[in-house]
Amino acid sequence: MQGSDDEDYGFDYSDDDDGNEAASADVENMYYTAKSKKEDNPEQALKEFRIIVDQEEEKGDWGFKALKQSTKLLFLALRRPSEALQTYTQLLTYTKSAVTRNYSEKTINGILDYVGGGKGGPVDVDTLEKFYQVTKDALLEAKNDRLSAKTNLKLAKLWLDRKEYQRMSKLIRALHRTTAGVDGEDVAQKGTQLLEIYALEIQMYNETKNFKKLKEIYNASNAIRSAIPHPRIMGVIKECGGKMWMGERQWNRASEDFFESFRNYDEAGSPQRIQVLKYLVLANMLTGSEVNPFDSQETKPYKNDPQIKAMTDLVDAYQRREVHSAERILRDNRATIMDDSFIKSYIGELLRSLRTQYLIDLIKPYTRLELTFLAKQLNVEKDEVEELLINLILEGKVDGRIDQVGMRLELDKKQPLEKQRYNSLEKWTDALEGIHAAVIGKNPGGGNRGGGPGESMLPSMPGSDFYGGPWGDRL
Repeated sequence: MQGSDDEDYGFDYSDDDDGNEAASADVENMYYTAKSKKEDNPEQALKEFRIIVDQEEEKGDWGFKALKQSTKLLFLALRRPSEALQTYTQLLTYTKSAVTRNYSEKTINGILDYVGGGKGGPVDVDTLEKFYQVTKDALLEAKNDRLSAKTNLKLAKLWLDRKEYQRMSKLIRALHRTTAGVDGEDVAQKGTQLLEIYALEIQMYNETKNFKKLKEIYNASNAIRSAIPHPRIMGVIKECGGKMWMGERQWNRASEDFFESFRNYDEAGSPQRIQVLKYLVLANMLTGSEVNPFDSQETKPYKNDPQIKAMTDLVDAYQRREVHSAERILRDNRATIMDDSFIKSYIGELLRSLRTQYLIDLIKPYTRLELTFLAKQLNVEKDEVEELLINLILEGKVDGRIDQVGMRLELDKKQPLEKQRYNSLEKWTDALEGIHAAVIGKNPGGGNRGGGPGESMLPSMPGSDFYGGPWGDRL
């Protein structure tokens, strides 16, 4: 038995494997032990993660994981972003060969998300730029163009959220260069990436109210045919397009774009679909359409959503022309309707439209009305009623005039021209039937059915030149 230690069975590699497995198990145990201390003793956990990194002879998976946990600890728990940047920079050196490409991309995206998302507290712009710059440098060295473009898009979105429009514009120009061919024109194969750039640009121009550039980008995005974009991207583009059409008071086109935006957000599972559905309802009411926007298959499931219920009630009040109910709904649901600045900017237009319809219905039975009475009925100032009536008279929707001395509306109850013609035709037909009956009674056997030779007994139709009509004198 003593001599057995010297015997060689040809399995020299097994000792190394056992050693490697044991070492790997030790590192794994160290990693999970350190990880378990993150909440209770983050400083101690940080030290133990550092030991794992330092004792690695070659860059490996456990060292990468330890650096990832160290970066999160320093940034989120210990609030030391400068030190977090150092561990993150070291982590990026592992992405070349130590870990798989997918795992490294997932880790990088995760770290950039919580760095930019403010989860570790407010982060100054310079620190953010440094995190993204070291990332871009590492990706450039690794020749990972796809992740590099995604990183730039992520940074552009971050500048948009922070309203850093100057920084964003500079980055957008750089992104456009990556989608350009030799001749400077956009490459069709990169249409999907181009749409993502347009989605960011269109949001920036919408927020900065640069409507000329917004329309230019909107039209450019509609011209792309070679892309397969994520539905969230199309949701963003169509939402901004709808807002653009609203600004131009093209309610029907706005309604169409908001519907497309809602449909795409819904497909993407984005919570923004609720807000856009409110915009769709608003645009639909402003078109004056009698079609309920919640009758479609896509929108019907949201009809009783707590955030949407106020809008459905508003639609019902609008379609019944109940202006007082609509005003009450707006007062009682300020949080879900009026707190949105975009919706609020069009509520005046909506109430004006509703009051106009209500006013038309209100004055129909009367020939004369006091403006104070109408103001009281509409619950508005007398001047606003007068303005509404003037517009209705100018548009030909009300036939009357305003007596500004007596502050009265005087309506002209003359029958419309078409109705006058119809009544004239009816009287002429009755007269014709009477003459026909008289002729038959006088000459039961036939013979001359008129007066003298060539004389017609047919009366001329009031308000028309009968004998110059299409039948001529042959009647």
